[in-house]
Amino acid sequence: MIPARYQHILFGFILSGLMSFMVSGIATFRSLGLIDGFFMLWITNWLPSWSVAFPTLLIVSPLTRRLVAKLTRPDSQAQP
Repeated sequence: MIPARYQHILFGFILSGLMSFMVSGIATFRSLGLIDGFFMLWITNWLPSWSVAFPTLLIVSPLTRRLVAKLTRPDSQAQP
């Protein structure tokens, strides 16, 4: 088990992996269609995408959290 203090890193790792996997698959399919060797081509496109997506997510996440905090208010202040 991974210590809880690394939860945000593990979350980013899994999320970036899944998102880049889906996006690269859709992009590969839209570009080439369902050709012979599609899955292998998809994987070879996905791995470099993930290597960019993971560090990007780690950098962008804190900025995104701050932006969301500024655009929302706590539930306790919600108007009826």
